[in-house]
Amino acid sequence: MNAINNTNDFYDAIAEYYPYFYRDWEAQMEREGLGLRTIFRNRGVERVLDASCGAGAQAIPLAGLKYEVVAVDPSAGMLKKAQEVAAQYRVLDRITFERGDFLSLPQVVQGQFDAVITKGNALPHLLLDEEIVTALRNFFTLLRPGGTLVIGMRDFAPFMQDRPRFIPGFAHVLGNGEEFISFDIWEWHDGPPVIATQNLYIITGHSSQLHAIKRQVMYRPLSTDEVKVVLLETGFEDVTDQPNRTERVLVARKPLGS
Repeated sequence: MNAINNTNDFYDAIAEYYPYFYRDWEAQMEREGLGLRTIFRNRGVERVLDASCGAGAQAIPLAGLKYEVVAVDPSAGMLKKAQEVAAQYRVLDRITFERGDFLSLPQVVQGQFDAVITKGNALPHLLLDEEIVTALRNFFTLLRPGGTLVIGMRDFAPFMQDRPRFIPGFAHVLGNGEEFISFDIWEWHDGPPVIATQNLYIITGHSSQLHAIKRQVMYRPLSTDEVKVVLLETGFEDVTDQPNRTERVLVARKPLGS
């Protein structure tokens, strides 16, 4: 089963720029690794599945912290970028990379994992209720009894009221003196379900000659409360919800008797 929202063209196109979507990419990776290690403390976590690894913001620091990591993503461009970054951090041999999406996970990887993670707002790319249910069931199946699930996502609940159009991004001056500027224009489409389209604009070059590209991707603007309900219905327990800079982090546990 493949998701109806094919995000590969979007992420393939922006993979080379991905570290510039953070103020400090290296600091971001360090925070991600330490934050996840805090969550994993006293939970017996050694083997981790990163189900939406992107450019490796979580998988790479976790490998550096000696976790055994399997990293999966549907975007070939993102997997290539993650492997490049992993090589730079000298952890390429500690990560197994596979190409696949949330819905194909059982055919792509072998369980059981002590923890399954998906961060970076990947889950809301699933547009249909049945896709979301299938993804969470796959996470449940791939976890060992007592295993930990971590979902990092934007809580769209506040956005659904205001439905903002313009969202600023980041501005960097690159090593070669070029500028990098990003921002979003969002479109909101009434459903059911409501769908949000992110129009990402990236401007690069020197001030005398700038080049702009536009890339588009869709989201189901889920609230964390909606996801918590589906987690409980799937069989997870001890569901918590906590802030983490630009996203909310849901943590849940697969019951020991499952």
